[in-house]
Amino acid sequence: MPNLNVNDLYVCQSLQTDPAICAFQDVFYDPSPENISLVVSLFIEKAETLGLRGNVIREYALYLLTRKPNLVSETVEKNRGSIGTSLHAAFVHDIEIIEPMISDYDLVSTFPLISDYQPTLEKHDEPELFLENMLSKVTSYDEIADALIAYYCRYGYGDLAVYRAFRWHDEKQKLVGIEHFDPIRFFDLVGYESQKEMLRSNTRAFVDGKPANNVLLIGARGTGKSSSVKALINEFYPEGLRLLQLNKPQLKDLAKIFEMLREFPSKRFIIFLDDLSFEREDPEFKFLKSAIEGGASIRPENVLIYATSNRRHLIREDFEDRDESKGELYRDDSANETISLADRFGLIVHYYAPDQDEFFAIIRHMLAGSGIDLDDETLRIEALRWEMTHSGRNGRTAQQFVTNYIGQLNNSQER
Repeated sequence: MPNLNVNDLYVCQSLQTDPAICAFQDVFYDPSPENISLVVSLFIEKAETLGLRGNVIREYALYLLTRKPNLVSETVEKNRGSIGTSLHAAFVHDIEIIEPMISDYDLVSTFPLISDYQPTLEKHDEPELFLENMLSKVTSYDEIADALIAYYCRYGYGDLAVYRAFRWHDEKQKLVGIEHFDPIRFFDLVGYESQKEMLRSNTRAFVDGKPANNVLLIGARGTGKSSSVKALINEFYPEGLRLLQLNKPQLKDLAKIFEMLREFPSKRFIIFLDDLSFEREDPEFKFLKSAIEGGASIRPENVLIYATSNRRHLIREDFEDRDESKGELYRDDSANETISLADRFGLIVHYYAPDQDEFFAIIRHMLAGSGIDLDDETLRIEALRWEMTHSGRNGRTAQQFVTNYIGQLNNSQER
Protein backbone atom coordinates (compact mmCIF):
# COMPACT_ATOMS: atom_id res chain seq x y z
CA MET A 1 0.00 0.00 0.00
CA PRO A 2 1.40 3.43 -0.92
CA ASN A 3 2.61 5.78 1.78
CA LEU A 4 0.36 8.83 1.98
CA ASN A 5 1.94 10.67 4.89
CA VAL A 6 2.16 14.35 3.98
CA ASN A 7 4.37 14.98 7.01
CA ASP A 8 7.11 13.15 5.08
CA LEU A 9 7.09 15.68 2.25
CA TYR A 10 10.33 17.56 1.65
CA VAL A 11 9.39 20.44 -0.67
CA CYS A 12 5.60 20.41 -1.23
CA GLN A 13 4.83 21.68 2.23
CA SER A 14 1.64 23.53 1.29
CA LEU A 15 -0.10 20.13 1.37
CA GLN A 16 0.93 19.43 4.95
CA THR A 17 -1.42 21.93 6.58
CA ASP A 18 -4.33 21.89 4.14
CA PRO A 19 -7.49 20.64 5.95
CA ALA A 20 -8.91 18.80 2.93
CA ILE A 21 -5.63 17.01 2.19
CA CYS A 22 -5.18 16.05 5.85
CA ALA A 23 -8.74 14.70 5.96
CA PHE A 24 -8.08 12.61 2.85
CA GLN A 25 -4.90 11.29 4.44
CA ASP A 26 -6.90 10.19 7.49
CA VAL A 27 -9.52 8.38 5.44
CA PHE A 28 -6.77 6.74 3.39
CA TYR A 29 -5.82 4.79 6.50
CA ASP A 30 -9.20 4.79 8.28
CA PRO A 31 -12.14 4.79 5.82
CA SER A 32 -14.78 5.13 8.53
CA PRO A 33 -18.17 6.68 7.62
CA GLU A 34 -17.34 9.78 9.68
CA ASN A 35 -14.02 10.32 7.91
CA ILE A 36 -15.57 9.71 4.49
CA SER A 37 -18.35 12.20 5.20
CA LEU A 38 -15.83 14.85 6.24
CA VAL A 39 -13.73 14.33 3.11
CA VAL A 40 -16.75 14.52 0.81
CA SER A 41 -18.02 17.74 2.39
CA LEU A 42 -14.59 19.41 2.29
CA PHE A 43 -13.95 18.50 -1.34
CA ILE A 44 -17.44 19.52 -2.50
CA GLU A 45 -16.70 22.94 -1.03
CA LYS A 46 -13.39 23.05 -2.92
CA ALA A 47 -15.06 21.95 -6.16
CA GLU A 48 -17.71 24.64 -5.98
CA THR A 49 -15.35 27.40 -4.84
CA LEU A 50 -12.63 26.66 -7.41
CA GLY A 51 -14.72 25.20 -10.23
CA LEU A 52 -13.00 21.78 -10.05
CA ARG A 53 -14.48 18.99 -12.14
CA GLY A 54 -14.11 15.22 -12.39
CA ASN A 55 -11.94 13.63 -9.70
CA VAL A 56 -11.94 16.51 -7.23
CA ILE A 57 -9.29 14.96 -4.98
CA ARG A 58 -6.87 14.80 -7.90
CA GLU A 59 -7.80 18.24 -9.23
CA TYR A 60 -7.41 19.88 -5.83
CA ALA A 61 -4.01 18.29 -5.22
CA LEU A 62 -2.85 19.60 -8.61
CA TYR A 63 -4.33 22.99 -7.77
CA LEU A 64 -2.16 23.16 -4.63
CA LEU A 65 0.93 22.01 -6.53
CA THR A 66 0.49 24.72 -9.16
CA ARG A 67 -1.09 27.61 -7.28
CA LYS A 68 0.78 27.45 -3.97
CA PRO A 69 4.52 28.13 -4.04
CA ASN A 70 6.95 25.37 -3.23
CA LEU A 71 10.73 25.16 -3.29
CA VAL A 72 10.76 23.58 -6.75
CA SER A 73 8.43 26.10 -8.41
CA GLU A 74 10.30 29.02 -6.82
CA THR A 75 13.70 27.62 -7.86
CA VAL A 76 12.50 26.98 -11.42
CA GLU A 77 11.33 30.60 -11.61
CA LYS A 78 14.51 32.14 -10.23
CA ASN A 79 16.81 29.93 -12.30
CA ARG A 80 14.86 30.19 -15.56
CA GLY A 81 13.76 26.58 -15.66
CA SER A 82 16.66 24.65 -14.14
CA ILE A 83 16.94 22.89 -10.77
CA GLY A 84 19.71 20.79 -9.23
CA THR A 85 19.73 17.00 -9.30
CA SER A 86 19.29 16.73 -5.52
CA LEU A 87 16.25 19.02 -5.51
CA HIS A 88 14.82 17.02 -8.41
CA ALA A 89 15.28 13.81 -6.39
CA ALA A 90 13.52 15.42 -3.41
CA PHE A 91 10.63 16.41 -5.67
CA VAL A 92 10.32 12.87 -7.04
CA HIS A 93 10.25 11.64 -3.43
CA ASP A 94 7.30 13.95 -2.73
CA ILE A 95 5.50 12.88 -5.90
CA GLU A 96 5.71 9.26 -4.79
CA ILE A 97 3.99 10.18 -1.52
CA ILE A 98 1.16 12.24 -3.04
CA GLU A 99 0.72 10.09 -6.15
CA PRO A 100 -2.41 8.36 -4.69
CA MET A 101 -4.09 11.76 -4.78
CA ILE A 102 -3.18 12.59 -8.35
CA SER A 103 -3.90 9.13 -9.79
CA ASP A 104 -7.17 7.24 -10.05
CA TYR A 105 -6.67 4.74 -7.25
CA ASP A 106 -9.49 2.32 -6.38
CA LEU A 107 -9.92 4.19 -3.11
CA VAL A 108 -11.50 7.03 -5.04
CA SER A 109 -14.49 4.75 -5.72
CA THR A 110 -15.25 5.19 -2.01
CA PHE A 111 -16.27 8.75 -2.95
CA PRO A 112 -18.55 8.37 -5.98
CA LEU A 113 -19.90 11.91 -5.69
CA ILE A 114 -16.50 13.59 -5.87
CA SER A 115 -14.84 11.16 -8.25
CA ASP A 116 -16.81 12.58 -11.20
CA TYR A 117 -18.06 15.91 -9.93
CA GLN A 118 -19.72 18.54 -12.10
CA PRO A 119 -19.46 21.96 -10.41
CA THR A 120 -22.10 24.64 -10.79
CA LEU A 121 -19.56 26.94 -12.45
CA GLU A 122 -16.79 25.04 -14.17
CA LYS A 123 -13.50 26.83 -14.79
CA HIS A 124 -11.12 26.00 -17.62
CA ASP A 125 -7.84 27.70 -18.27
CA GLU A 126 -4.95 27.17 -20.63
CA PRO A 127 -2.36 26.16 -17.98
CA GLU A 128 -4.71 23.50 -16.59
CA LEU A 129 -5.23 21.98 -20.03
CA PHE A 130 -1.47 22.03 -20.64
CA LEU A 131 -0.81 20.11 -17.41
CA GLU A 132 -3.58 17.60 -18.07
CA ASN A 133 -2.08 16.87 -21.48
CA MET A 134 1.37 16.40 -19.97
CA LEU A 135 0.13 14.11 -17.19
CA SER A 136 -1.84 11.96 -19.64
CA LYS A 137 1.48 10.73 -21.06
CA VAL A 138 3.36 9.85 -17.83
CA THR A 139 4.08 6.39 -16.46
CA SER A 140 6.50 7.02 -13.56
CA TYR A 141 7.11 9.30 -10.59
CA ASP A 142 10.01 10.94 -12.43
CA GLU A 143 7.77 11.75 -15.39
CA ILE A 144 5.09 13.24 -13.14
CA ALA A 145 7.74 15.45 -11.55
CA ASP A 146 9.05 16.47 -14.98
CA ALA A 147 5.51 17.31 -16.15
CA LEU A 148 5.05 19.67 -13.21
CA ILE A 149 8.48 21.23 -13.80
CA ALA A 150 7.52 21.77 -17.46
CA TYR A 151 4.38 23.54 -16.22
CA TYR A 152 6.44 25.76 -13.89
CA CYS A 153 8.82 26.57 -16.75
CA ARG A 154 6.01 27.58 -19.10
CA TYR A 155 3.56 29.31 -16.79
CA GLY A 156 5.23 29.82 -13.41
CA TYR A 157 3.22 29.23 -10.27
CA GLY A 158 0.45 30.86 -8.28
CA ASP A 159 -1.53 33.72 -9.74
CA LEU A 160 1.18 34.49 -12.30
CA ALA A 161 0.47 31.14 -13.94
CA VAL A 162 -3.24 31.66 -14.55
CA TYR A 163 -3.86 35.41 -14.74
CA ARG A 164 -2.90 37.39 -17.81
CA ALA A 165 -3.29 40.78 -16.19
CA PHE A 166 -2.96 42.30 -12.74
CA ARG A 167 -3.69 45.47 -10.84
CA TRP A 168 -1.71 46.89 -7.92
CA HIS A 169 -3.30 46.71 -4.45
CA ASP A 170 -2.15 49.87 -2.66
CA GLU A 171 -2.81 48.75 0.91
CA LYS A 172 -1.47 45.20 0.60
CA GLN A 173 1.36 46.24 -1.72
CA LYS A 174 0.84 43.21 -3.94
CA LEU A 175 -0.35 42.16 -7.37
CA VAL A 176 -4.00 41.14 -7.67
CA GLY A 177 -5.14 39.08 -10.66
CA ILE A 178 -7.80 40.50 -12.98
CA GLU A 179 -10.40 37.75 -13.19
CA HIS A 180 -12.21 38.76 -16.39
CA PHE A 181 -9.55 40.17 -18.67
CA ASP A 182 -10.66 41.39 -22.10
CA PRO A 183 -10.15 38.46 -24.55
CA ILE A 184 -9.68 40.77 -27.56
CA ARG A 185 -7.28 39.66 -30.29
CA PHE A 186 -5.70 41.57 -33.15
CA PHE A 187 -8.08 40.10 -35.72
CA ASP A 188 -10.87 41.87 -33.83
CA LEU A 189 -9.25 45.23 -34.62
CA VAL A 190 -9.89 46.40 -38.16
CA GLY A 191 -7.19 48.48 -39.83
CA TYR A 192 -4.07 49.99 -38.23
CA GLU A 193 -1.95 47.19 -39.72
CA SER A 194 1.35 49.10 -39.56
CA GLN A 195 0.68 50.12 -35.95
CA LYS A 196 -0.11 46.54 -34.96
CA GLU A 197 3.03 45.30 -36.68
CA MET A 198 5.21 47.82 -34.82
CA LEU A 199 3.70 46.71 -31.51
CA ARG A 200 4.05 43.04 -32.34
CA SER A 201 7.66 43.42 -33.44
CA ASN A 202 8.71 45.35 -30.34
CA THR A 203 6.87 42.98 -28.01
CA ARG A 204 8.26 39.90 -29.78
CA ALA A 205 11.79 41.20 -29.18
CA PHE A 206 10.92 41.83 -25.52
CA VAL A 207 9.48 38.35 -24.99
CA ASP A 208 12.53 36.82 -26.67
CA GLY A 209 14.86 38.66 -24.29
CA LYS A 210 16.17 41.02 -26.96
CA PRO A 211 16.41 44.83 -26.74
CA ALA A 212 12.98 46.49 -26.88
CA ASN A 213 11.58 49.94 -26.28
CA ASN A 214 9.03 51.45 -23.95
CA VAL A 215 6.00 52.39 -26.03
CA LEU A 216 3.74 55.43 -26.18
CA LEU A 217 0.52 55.00 -28.16
CA ILE A 218 -0.98 58.35 -29.01
CA GLY A 219 -3.85 59.55 -31.13
CA ALA A 220 -7.57 60.11 -31.39
CA ARG A 221 -9.89 58.74 -28.74
CA GLY A 222 -11.57 55.41 -29.33
CA THR A 223 -9.16 54.27 -32.05
CA GLY A 224 -8.04 51.05 -30.35
CA LYS A 225 -4.88 52.06 -28.49
CA SER A 226 -5.82 50.29 -25.25
CA SER A 227 -7.33 47.35 -27.13
CA SER A 228 -4.06 46.86 -29.01
CA VAL A 229 -2.11 46.51 -25.75
CA LYS A 230 -4.63 43.97 -24.43
CA ALA A 231 -4.40 42.04 -27.69
CA LEU A 232 -0.62 41.84 -27.25
CA ILE A 233 -1.06 40.23 -23.84
CA ASN A 234 -3.48 37.64 -25.21
CA GLU A 235 -1.12 36.83 -28.07
CA PHE A 236 2.06 36.46 -26.02
CA TYR A 237 0.63 35.14 -22.74
CA PRO A 238 1.71 31.51 -23.44
CA GLU A 239 5.28 32.81 -23.79
CA GLY A 240 5.31 34.48 -20.38
CA LEU A 241 3.97 37.98 -21.06
CA ARG A 242 1.83 39.56 -18.32
CA LEU A 243 0.21 42.98 -17.89
CA LEU A 244 0.18 45.17 -14.78
CA GLN A 245 -2.20 48.11 -15.04
CA LEU A 246 -1.43 51.11 -12.86
CA ASN A 247 -3.28 54.36 -12.36
CA LYS A 248 -1.45 57.67 -12.03
CA PRO A 249 -1.36 57.90 -8.19
CA GLN A 250 0.23 54.44 -8.04
CA LEU A 251 3.31 55.65 -9.90
CA LYS A 252 4.80 56.58 -6.52
CA ASP A 253 5.15 52.80 -5.89
CA LEU A 254 7.07 52.10 -9.10
CA ALA A 255 10.36 51.44 -7.30
CA LYS A 256 8.70 48.81 -5.08
CA ILE A 257 6.91 47.29 -8.04
CA PHE A 258 10.14 47.05 -10.00
CA GLU A 259 11.82 45.16 -7.17
CA MET A 260 8.88 42.74 -6.91
CA LEU A 261 8.78 42.03 -10.64
CA ARG A 262 12.54 41.50 -10.66
CA GLU A 263 11.88 38.32 -8.62
CA PHE A 264 10.15 36.68 -11.61
CA PRO A 265 12.84 36.68 -14.33
CA SER A 266 11.13 34.07 -16.50
CA LYS A 267 8.15 36.38 -16.99
CA ARG A 268 7.91 39.56 -19.02
CA PHE A 269 5.75 42.39 -17.68
CA ILE A 270 4.17 45.31 -19.48
CA ILE A 271 3.29 48.06 -17.03
CA PHE A 272 0.24 49.61 -18.67
CA LEU A 273 -0.63 53.27 -18.13
CA ASP A 274 -3.92 53.98 -19.87
CA ASP A 275 -5.06 57.46 -20.93
CA LEU A 276 -2.00 59.06 -19.38
CA SER A 277 -1.66 62.81 -18.98
CA PHE A 278 -0.21 65.18 -16.41
CA GLU A 279 -0.64 68.67 -15.11
CA ARG A 280 2.59 70.65 -14.88
CA GLU A 281 2.91 70.24 -11.09
CA ASP A 282 1.91 66.56 -10.82
CA PRO A 283 4.55 64.73 -8.71
CA GLU A 284 3.81 61.49 -10.57
CA PHE A 285 5.38 63.04 -13.67
CA LYS A 286 8.84 62.94 -12.07
CA PHE A 287 8.25 59.45 -10.59
CA LEU A 288 7.58 58.05 -14.04
CA LYS A 289 10.35 59.96 -15.79
CA SER A 290 12.90 58.75 -13.26
CA ALA A 291 11.61 55.16 -13.38
CA ILE A 292 11.84 54.89 -17.15
CA GLU A 293 15.35 56.30 -17.36
CA GLY A 294 17.68 58.06 -15.01
CA GLY A 295 16.73 56.82 -11.54
CA ALA A 296 19.14 55.23 -9.10
CA SER A 297 17.29 51.89 -9.36
CA ILE A 298 17.26 50.82 -13.00
CA ARG A 299 14.19 49.33 -14.61
CA PRO A 300 14.36 45.50 -14.57
CA GLU A 301 15.15 43.87 -17.89
CA ASN A 302 11.85 41.93 -17.71
CA VAL A 303 9.73 45.11 -17.52
CA LEU A 304 8.59 47.58 -20.17
CA ILE A 305 6.16 50.49 -19.90
CA TYR A 306 3.39 50.92 -22.46
CA ALA A 307 1.25 54.05 -22.16
CA THR A 308 -1.67 55.44 -24.12
CA SER A 309 -2.50 59.11 -24.35
CA ASN A 310 -4.39 61.63 -26.43
CA ARG A 311 -1.51 64.08 -25.89
CA ARG A 312 1.80 63.85 -27.68
CA HIS A 313 3.82 65.46 -24.87
CA LEU A 314 1.72 64.06 -21.98
CA ILE A 315 1.66 67.40 -20.09
CA ARG A 316 -1.16 69.88 -20.59
CA GLU A 317 0.00 73.16 -22.07
CA ASP A 318 -1.84 76.50 -22.18
CA PHE A 319 -1.47 79.22 -24.81
CA GLU A 320 0.28 81.36 -22.24
CA ASP A 321 3.00 78.71 -22.04
CA ARG A 322 3.95 79.79 -25.56
CA ASP A 323 3.92 83.50 -24.68
CA GLU A 324 7.57 84.51 -24.49
CA SER A 325 6.69 87.64 -22.50
CA LYS A 326 5.33 85.63 -19.57
CA GLY A 327 6.41 82.85 -17.32
CA GLU A 328 9.82 81.34 -16.75
CA LEU A 329 12.92 83.28 -17.62
CA TYR A 330 14.57 80.33 -19.35
CA ARG A 331 11.66 79.28 -21.51
CA ASP A 332 13.62 76.62 -23.43
CA ASP A 333 14.34 74.79 -20.18
CA SER A 334 10.62 74.72 -19.43
CA ALA A 335 9.84 73.39 -22.90
CA ASN A 336 12.49 70.68 -22.56
CA GLU A 337 10.96 69.59 -19.26
CA THR A 338 7.55 69.36 -20.91
CA ILE A 339 8.68 66.95 -23.62
CA SER A 340 11.28 65.06 -21.56
CA LEU A 341 8.91 62.27 -20.51
CA ALA A 342 7.58 61.54 -24.01
CA ASP A 343 11.17 61.39 -25.26
CA ARG A 344 11.85 58.50 -22.90
CA PHE A 345 9.47 56.27 -24.86
CA GLY A 346 11.65 54.80 -27.58
CA LEU A 347 8.71 53.76 -29.76
CA ILE A 348 5.84 56.16 -30.43
CA VAL A 349 2.88 54.69 -32.31
CA HIS A 350 0.29 57.04 -33.82
CA TYR A 351 -3.38 56.07 -34.09
CA TYR A 352 -5.35 58.32 -36.42
CA ALA A 353 -9.12 58.61 -36.66
CA PRO A 354 -10.45 56.36 -39.45
CA ASP A 355 -11.73 57.85 -42.66
CA GLN A 356 -15.30 57.14 -43.77
CA ASP A 357 -14.52 53.91 -45.66
CA GLU A 358 -12.47 52.59 -42.73
CA PHE A 359 -15.32 53.48 -40.37
CA PHE A 360 -17.77 51.48 -42.50
CA ALA A 361 -15.30 48.56 -42.61
CA ILE A 362 -15.02 48.51 -38.81
CA ILE A 363 -18.81 48.44 -38.45
CA ARG A 364 -19.17 45.70 -41.07
CA HIS A 365 -16.56 43.57 -39.29
CA MET A 366 -18.33 43.97 -35.94
CA LEU A 367 -21.74 43.16 -37.42
CA ALA A 368 -20.32 40.08 -39.13
CA GLY A 369 -19.24 38.81 -35.74
CA SER A 370 -22.95 38.67 -34.83
CA GLY A 371 -23.96 37.10 -38.13
CA ILE A 372 -25.38 40.31 -39.63
CA ASP A 373 -24.66 41.35 -43.23
CA LEU A 374 -26.05 44.77 -44.17
CA ASP A 375 -26.14 45.93 -47.77
CA ASP A 376 -23.77 48.80 -48.52
CA GLU A 377 -26.42 51.49 -48.84
CA THR A 378 -28.23 50.63 -45.61
CA LEU A 379 -24.96 50.46 -43.71
CA ARG A 380 -23.84 53.83 -45.12
CA ILE A 381 -27.10 55.61 -44.26
CA GLU A 382 -27.42 54.14 -40.76
CA ALA A 383 -23.75 54.61 -39.89
CA LEU A 384 -23.63 58.24 -41.06
CA ARG A 385 -26.82 59.04 -39.15
CA TRP A 386 -25.24 57.56 -36.01
CA GLU A 387 -21.94 59.37 -36.54
CA MET A 388 -23.62 62.79 -36.84
CA THR A 389 -25.28 62.43 -33.42
CA HIS A 390 -22.20 61.03 -31.67
CA SER A 391 -18.52 61.83 -31.18
CA GLY A 392 -17.22 61.35 -34.70
CA ARG A 393 -15.66 58.34 -36.41
CA ASN A 394 -13.71 55.90 -34.25
CA GLY A 395 -13.82 52.31 -33.08
CA ARG A 396 -15.73 53.18 -29.93
CA THR A 397 -18.47 54.94 -31.87
CA ALA A 398 -18.63 51.98 -34.26
CA GLN A 399 -19.06 49.57 -31.33
CA GLN A 400 -21.83 51.74 -29.88
CA PHE A 401 -23.60 51.77 -33.25
CA VAL A 402 -23.39 47.98 -33.56
CA THR A 403 -24.64 47.48 -30.00
CA ASN A 404 -27.61 49.76 -30.65
CA TYR A 405 -28.37 48.20 -34.04
CA ILE A 406 -28.39 44.65 -32.69
CA GLY A 407 -30.49 45.69 -29.69
CA GLN A 408 -33.09 47.38 -31.90
CA LEU A 409 -33.08 44.42 -34.29
CA ASN A 410 -33.73 41.97 -31.45
CA ASN A 411 -36.55 44.19 -30.11
CA SER A 412 -38.26 44.31 -33.50
CA GLN A 413 -38.02 40.52 -33.88
CA GLU A 414 -39.63 39.96 -30.48
CA ARG A 415 -42.68 42.08 -31.30
